[in-house]
Amino acid sequence: MEKPQITAFLKTHCGWSGGVRAVLAKYDLPYTEKDIIQNPAFRWEMETKSGQPLSPCVEINDKMLVDISGDEVEEYLIENKLVQPNAADPGVATNAPCAHEQPASAVQMRL
Repeated sequence: MEKPQITAFLKTHCGWSGGVRAVLAKYDLPYTEKDIIQNPAFRWEMETKSGQPLSPCVEINDKMLVDISGDEVEEYLIENKLVQPNAADPGVATNAPCAHEQPASAVQMRL
C-alpha cells in the first residue's frame, strides 16, 4: 500500500494536534508538520488553503481536512483505504482539546 502524502498544520502544544500526531505515528505515516504557532507563515498558508482559521488542518493527497481531531483523521484514512484498521494504543487521547479550551472543572490545579 502506497503511503499518502500528508501535511499537518498543527499547534506546538494542543490536545487535538497531539491526537493527530499520535494517529499518524500509530500508522507509521510520514508527514510534513507545519507548526502554526512557531511560524506565522504556516498559519497563513493553512488559512489560505483551508479557507478558515481553526486547527488542526491536515492535507492528505491534496484533500484538506479542516479543524480535525486525531479520531477524524484515523476515520478518514480507514474509510479511504489509505490504511488498514489498527487496534494499537496511540498512547495519548486522540480527541482532546487544548488545555486552555477545556472547561475549568476539567483542569486540575496542583498546589
